[in-house]
Amino acid sequence: MLLERLPEGYSEVRYRGRRYAMTRRTFNRGRSLKVFARELGGNDVVSLNGYLTARGWQLKPCEMSEHKVLDFLVHCKTG
Repeated sequence: MLLERLPEGYSEVRYRGRRYAMTRRTFNRGRSLKVFARELGGNDVVSLNGYLTARGWQLKPCEMSEHKVLDFLVHCKTG
């Protein structure tokens, strides 16, 4: 799962050749989470909330397209 591979807390990731400061916070005994990433030295941000439902994870992008959020989750590299 794309969300599960993101580390909890603060980390730096690479996305499309750029570095991002990312924070993942988990709530409600693992049933919801928030991911926020800001490009280091740039202006780009990625922000989403995720909710675990009976059908799996529901992603709720924050003021951006679902396409952008999914592209970030697929292509960001930790470490």
